[in-house]
Amino acid sequence: MNQNDRPLVKNLSYILSAGDKVAIIGEEGNGKSTFLKFLYNKEFIRDYCYYEGTVINNNYKIGYLEQFLDSKWNEQPVVNYFLKDAPNDAVNYEKYNLLGDISKTLSKLGLSEEVLDDNYLISYLSGGERIKLQLCKLLVEENDILLLDEPTNDLDIETLKWLENFIKTTKKPIIFVSHDEMLLERTTNTIIHLEQLKKKSDSSYTIAKMGYKDYVQKRLRFIKSQNQQASNEQRSHKSEIKTLKEIKQKVQKANPGRTNRMHSLLAQEKRLEDKELMEKADVEEAINLRFNDNVLLPNGKTVLDLKKDKLIIQGNVLTQNISILVKGPEHIVIVGQNGIGKSTLIKHIYEILKDRKDIKLGYMPQNYDEVLNSNQKPINFLKNSKLKESDIRAFLGNMKFTSNEMLSLIKNLSGGQKAKLLLIKLILESCNVLLLDEPTRNLSPLSNPVIRNVLKNYNGAIISVSHDRKYIEEVCDKAYLFDKNGLYQINVDDAISGKSFNH
Repeated sequence: MNQNDRPLVKNLSYILSAGDKVAIIGEEGNGKSTFLKFLYNKEFIRDYCYYEGTVINNNYKIGYLEQFLDSKWNEQPVVNYFLKDAPNDAVNYEKYNLLGDISKTLSKLGLSEEVLDDNYLISYLSGGERIKLQLCKLLVEENDILLLDEPTNDLDIETLKWLENFIKTTKKPIIFVSHDEMLLERTTNTIIHLEQLKKKSDSSYTIAKMGYKDYVQKRLRFIKSQNQQASNEQRSHKSEIKTLKEIKQKVQKANPGRTNRMHSLLAQEKRLEDKELMEKADVEEAINLRFNDNVLLPNGKTVLDLKKDKLIIQGNVLTQNISILVKGPEHIVIVGQNGIGKSTLIKHIYEILKDRKDIKLGYMPQNYDEVLNSNQKPINFLKNSKLKESDIRAFLGNMKFTSNEMLSLIKNLSGGQKAKLLLIKLILESCNVLLLDEPTRNLSPLSNPVIRNVLKNYNGAIISVSHDRKYIEEVCDKAYLFDKNGLYQINVDDAISGKSFNH
């Protein structure tokens, strides 16, 4: 499978069995979503990817959750999503018999049956609610095999826990892509790891019949062991060559003629030169990222002091009793159920902070297109900084952008690559306050530990919305719950567990 003359997967063969919970992992842009689409319907990738091979499904019914719901659904009633197979299809009236099961399943996922009203459009739903809609349809249709592309994106913690339990307990085989490490650790029994090597000119894959945590630990042990053995062997080889040269010099000095002894030494030298040495592990290197240590925010400096009796957006009362106080250099997370308005609140906070002269604000919205020009090139997007182009290229290279990707259009990048681009921008601009809406949602589980560590050690203030339990646990020192009653502080542990969501 090749995309833009770049190999994504070569010679991969796998037999899916009952009870398999297979996670496809790999860095951003490595072809995880493309591979999943290939498994479901080759036609989905025909326009941009060359492939060879077959998928034998033995007439099993396969359900596919796409990463982004087709925008053609937006102006249609939610109920039509369940009564049609595609946006332009006619309504299948036989599917009205499923509405009772649909209503019950929506309730399990935290969506009111009111969304099935004829006037309730899909465009009214938040990102997380759309994922719930897709999950509901897959469950009601009783598919034999499930292919899930980022099912955890934007889901609130309550639904994440429900999905976690479903994946663990169902007997149906599931192949999925997810960036939620906690979900991966608790649900998978097989890993397919797609890697890009040699500056993305080659690819490899690993299939491991084990859980995610065991796989990561085993892989790290293997890399460490092979790299150590390779270093020892190369060191020993250099020492042997050095010793042999010293002996040759002594022999030549004692007897300039070519004696039998010298012939033996030359033969030994040739064997050493031809010896094949163990190489370091041929694996994809991790990303490299850090904020400048000079980014500082005075301890106790008031970044945000927001108190409102009501939060009104476009004439609608979103919630009431808003109260949040953020001081430097606190790391704050806002949690809450899908559709409650967290992203709207973050945008409201952005409007409050954006013109402040005493802070340097960095903003990462949930929808990257709000701040990215899709027809711009990554290297041009970052040129507003004071750095030379060579330094900008170095930053992009550390985040695993190839030269071609640096000069391609932003619209051709994966969601994770766009997230990395925005993070680089925040670093180059030396922001000391970060406003982040789901900062880890599109980053791979292999990149996320690096990003979390960078944000954990960040010297400025962070105000964020997240459902990523690892992010909340490792980065955030304060948590706020946003619900229909208002915004108020809760324990970080309760934010991770979702315990306070029924406040």
